[in-house]
Amino acid sequence: MHSGVLEITLSQTRRRWFPFSAITLGHVVIAISPKDQERFRSHERVHVAQYERWGALLLPAYLLESLWQLLAGKHPYLDNRFEVQARCLAGPLSATSARKTL
Repeated sequence: MHSGVLEITLSQTRRRWFPFSAITLGHVVIAISPKDQERFRSHERVHVAQYERWGALLLPAYLLESLWQLLAGKHPYLDNRFEVQARCLAGPLSATSARKTL
């Protein structure tokens, strides 16, 4: 538990099935390593705040936003407004790290 958020780090054997470095589901952040948990903490906290604001609608809104960006010829992750907001509010390390993990 870190600042009211449950942080889970995956075991070595499960990392290969995890297609990203970290993901937020409500007040739970799952990362593939302790280093990634630390590295993406501020970025993932923005997603926690988004869950608090949007509630259960965040997941469908996120997916629809990704689809919208894809149909517009943009990147479904990098141009997703929820990710753009998280990168902007989390600072430059988050923006650089997000691009490196794709």
